[in-house]
Amino acid sequence: MGLINSSWFQPPSLLLTGIPGLEAVQIWISIPLCVMYLIALLGNCTILFVIKSTSSLHEPQYIFLSMLAATDLGLSLSTLPTVLNVFLLNHREIRFHSCLTQMFFIHTFSCLVSAILLAMAFDRFVAIRNPLHYTVVLTPPRIIQTGLTAVIRGVALMVPLPILLKRLPFCKDVILSHCYCYHPDVMKLACGSVRVNMIYGLSLVICSFGIDFMFIVVSYILILKTVLGIASKGGRLKALNTCVSHIFTVFIFYVPLIVLTLIHRFGTFTSPLLHVTIANLFLFLTPVLNPLVYSLKTKQIRSAVLKVIKNRASLIR
Repeated sequence: MGLINSSWFQPPSLLLTGIPGLEAVQIWISIPLCVMYLIALLGNCTILFVIKSTSSLHEPQYIFLSMLAATDLGLSLSTLPTVLNVFLLNHREIRFHSCLTQMFFIHTFSCLVSAILLAMAFDRFVAIRNPLHYTVVLTPPRIIQTGLTAVIRGVALMVPLPILLKRLPFCKDVILSHCYCYHPDVMKLACGSVRVNMIYGLSLVICSFGIDFMFIVVSYILILKTVLGIASKGGRLKALNTCVSHIFTVFIFYVPLIVLTLIHRFGTFTSPLLHVTIANLFLFLTPVLNPLVYSLKTKQIRSAVLKVIKNRASLIR
């Protein structure tokens, strides 16, 4: 038997799915989704503008925050076209190669978020453990190097995903489970052996998200150990208070990610609605809540935002 060209089996397009069982009210679901995207885009753009225009915020902590805001913007823009197409216009079709491109960007930006959260945990550890050496350890060149390393790692790890999928024949159903292209979701449509894809996908999760999360936990164990060594109760509370926003961000990013990974690996009989809900929480929640949390909880960011708003208001008058 001759070799069969796998490209013969690649579908020209795939069909995206909204929320199972709620197709009749998708137009109404699009309203809160549009509000969420608006908050994510405006909130993260505001964070970037405020940090760039306020010289007192040109410190490692806020530079890492600006990196997180830029990554959240990228993640939101990666899902925006297909999500609004499905819910607002009821246009479900996406070209196969466009799907692979979107999948690459979604996973790359997710990997970047994880790396930046790790960098922010290290930032908090240095600030609490060695405050006098804070600006010596986290110099601008090292911060830039950290950001570039995160980008290179994310791109290098995610490039094989679409390449490995393109080699597979797709002769099954072409209906995806989400309103965007997600690697495990696209992979399950293949009718060839996906063993290599599964092994690489699992290795990728462990080597990026898993290692990042482990080092974040280690950082906070060391932070807690340092905080408990502070004599005054006020000093302990002040030190811990600087970590609250970051801890919340870590929680809303990693909990849905862990649950989603377990569902895709072992949850064969779980509800499709649960799949979609957890996946949407993972991708939509972080970009929306991060700017709100940091604006409300971080005094310096809140003051800078209010100052910018007052300045703009006075110019309009």
